[in-house]
Amino acid sequence: MDVLAKMKQSFGSFFSFFGDSWGELKKVRWPSRKELISYTVVVIVTVLLVTVYFWGLDIGISSLVELVV
Repeated sequence: MDVLAKMKQSFGSFFSFFGDSWGELKKVRWPSRKELISYTVVVIVTVLLVTVYFWGLDIGISSLVELVV
């Protein structure tokens, strides 16, 4: 009987977790379309800048290695 009680408690916790999660999602302030577009642009520009930085760093280190070798 102890095992059944533990299983019932576990599944109760399981469903309680999803119920609480759904309640928290209802409290979230979702961004507007305008905000979402501006955030997306910021992310894309940041990724491009970091990509160019590491590309330049890679080219520089490759050139140094070629000079040494």
